[in-house]
Amino acid sequence: MQELEDRYKILHEIYDKYRKDHPENSHDSEQICLMWSTNNPPDIIEGTAPFVAIEEAFNIVIEERDSLELYDMTLKEASIRVLELQGLF
Repeated sequence: MQELEDRYKILHEIYDKYRKDHPENSHDSEQICLMWSTNNPPDIIEGTAPFVAIEEAFNIVIEERDSLELYDMTLKEASIRVLELQGLF
């Protein structure tokens, strides 16, 4: 499905950008949580720069519950969730 591949590619670009900000996350496991520090994770992830970038890229709103779910997903799982949030899946 091309839509899923497109979402994955864009998410991976965002993931790469923010993961590189945290040297402790050098292993590329494609876990969304690596866009934040794993040594000092934020108390609140909703509204943080990585999620704002995702919201802007896909014209979606990520609510608190969605942010917590996405945080624990892989890029592939998150790509599916983005399609769901867009009402396309």
